Amino acid sequence: MALAAVALTVVSVARPGVGAEPVLEAPVAAPPEVAGMMALFNGQDLEGWSGDPRLWSVRDGVIHGETTAATPADGNTFLLWTGGVTKDFELRLSFRCSAENNSGIQYRSRHITDPTVRNRWVVRGYQHELRNESTLPNVAGFIYDEGGKRGRICLVGERARWTGDGKVVDAMLVDQADYEKLFRVDDWNDVVIRAEGNQIRHFTNGRLTLDFTDEDPALALCSGILALQLHAGKPMWAEFRNLRIRELP
Repeated sequence: MALAAVALTVVSVARPGVGAEPVLEAPVAAPPEVAGMMALFNGQDLEGWSGDPRLWSVRDGVIHGETTAATPADGNTFLLWTGGVTKDFELRLSFRCSAENNSGIQYRSRHITDPTVRNRWVVRGYQHELRNESTLPNVAGFIYDEGGKRGRICLVGERARWTGDGKVVDAMLVDQADYEKLFRVDDWNDVVIRAEGNQIRHFTNGRLTLDFTDEDPALALCSGILALQLHAGKPMWAEFRNLRIRELP
């Protein structure tokens, strides 16, 4: 996530009703995993992935990305899955990361290769934010418009729509107390991302934490690549394991 764009979301939020607060809905569990999902990582090397070899490696059977003072990221940089594109899909994985910076999972995104970008692995599009924090709204799971103009498109806890006039929040899915119990700081956390048409749902540790419908025909993304992020700035690390995906009918 690029920190400079955060303010863009604040002015684009609209809530239905005059002075009405969205209702907190009952918990919704993640759908059970279907047998036969395709593994995206072989647990041994980065075959099927492309990224800066100084920053990405395999350690103890997991994908490990790390920046240091000696090997910083030149702008946000990504590890790109080269095995296909994401359209209507379900992605499952586990992650953990340091608290000094943030990471992310890109989907339905574009690989930017023009000569103006700062490195060979720049990606723009929908991002599932990854953080090692438990205080809303700066937590893992919100949708960020990486490289775009909408900033934080949909926050954790929101059931929301983005129309031509901006964001409308229809209901709440989790609150601060829920998220503190749900998220495991300094540990592995499970992620499920389901994208079907213009509806996107994020699940954290088995619970629905975001439900977003992109109703803006000019900005909604229907197809694109999958990638993992290392953020520019402070040294950081992020790790990923058990990555698997399936196409939805």
